[in-house]
Amino acid sequence: MNKTELIAAAAKEAGQTQQTVFIALNAIVTTIEKTVAAGEKVQLVGFGTFESRFRAGRNARNPQTGETVYISDKKSPAFKPGKEFKELVNKPRKRGKKK
Repeated sequence: MNKTELIAAAAKEAGQTQQTVFIALNAIVTTIEKTVAAGEKVQLVGFGTFESRFRAGRNARNPQTGETVYISDKKSPAFKPGKEFKELVNKPRKRGKKK
């Protein structure tokens, strides 16, 4: 599902126009991005947590030349799914009958 399909499905679920959902979704995503970039967490109970994680610098090897290079410290955005979301994803599915 891409962004356009998500907006259409959410608009149908909420009984709103796609334009309204588009504006709301963009506002939510922008807020999450700014909050995580500022070093804070965004926790949606039951869904998950958006946060930034520190990755320490390390030595690595360029596979083409074999040369050792240093990769500096950085922060990466991360998402940790909530308990209810994990349970929903791992819920056993009913199998259909084969013909």
